[in-house]
Amino acid sequence: MLDSLLLAIGLLLILEGLMPLLAPGQWRALFRQILTLTDGQLRFIGLIAVAGGLLLITVVQ
Repeated sequence: MLDSLLLAIGLLLILEGLMPLLAPGQWRALFRQILTLTDGQLRFIGLIAVAGGLLLITVVQ
């Protein structure tokens, strides 16, 4: 179980690091756009991400 959790965190860090590594200018522009979103919009994006992750986990298992 711990191995799976650490693997998932490692993959997350790899995916999160790809955009600033490969396209730092676009990543900075995207980050500026994210800063202009309202709390409600950010919560909705978070909800979609959580639901998508749960769906993916359910399908894979």
